[in-house]
Amino acid sequence: MSDYPVTVVKLGGSCLDDLAGGWWDDLAGHGQAHPLVLVHGWSKPLKRLNPDTVVLRDRYGNQSRWTTPEVIEDIKTVSAEIGEDVIDRLERRGITAERLLGSDGLVQAGEGERWWWRDKQLVELDNLVGPITGVDPSALKNLQPGHAYIVTPLARDAAGREVNTDGDRAAAAVAGGLGAPNLVLVTDVEHLLVDDEPVRSISARDAAAFRDKGATGGMRKKLRAAGEALEQGVGRVIIGSAPVTDLLAARTGTVITRL
Repeated sequence: MSDYPVTVVKLGGSCLDDLAGGWWDDLAGHGQAHPLVLVHGWSKPLKRLNPDTVVLRDRYGNQSRWTTPEVIEDIKTVSAEIGEDVIDRLERRGITAERLLGSDGLVQAGEGERWWWRDKQLVELDNLVGPITGVDPSALKNLQPGHAYIVTPLARDAAGREVNTDGDRAAAAVAGGLGAPNLVLVTDVEHLLVDDEPVRSISARDAAAFRDKGATGGMRKKLRAAGEALEQGVGRVIIGSAPVTDLLAARTGTVITRL
């Protein structure tokens, strides 16, 4: 555990290509005073590498990418490229950085769902996904101001297999495990919208109610991750597309708190 307050940032795979130089300048400035843990997504890069993505739906209606051993290797390939790019951007701005696979001792996963809908039938499939069951913060050995970890949200299950996890929920688990005061979910939208109106702040209870009634797609997952982070002791979760210091100062974005 760090002696300094850690900032955990989830970098959405849908927006990584759109973060301009000023965004990275801002992050590096914040990182001079705070250890950074950046959990990255891979949706766009993985789709470019393998356009034939198969999305499964389980018996409860939850969606998941069908993850085979080949998809795990594809994830590692695009993650290496993402990691190298992020490290280059940060090191040019005075922040040292290193990559870490969540499956290398950081993130543990439980047994995943085995029954999925295929061709209108519920069938048993070996889908390498799993719910996060724990985080070992000791895997992050150098949590110091001026240094950043770039984490790929893979996990290791009880059988020792590498499995895919949801990036937002992995970031929430890491933030909770580190006792981070803030989790920032950087995405391609400026705010949470309720009835087409931007929401600047919302309680965890109201966010959960909206998640279950009106949220769709990626925002639904982000609201679930936000609730899990707050339950694990994270002080605030901020969702938005602006520079990190603007989001932390609540100048823009949506702030989610326990009350």
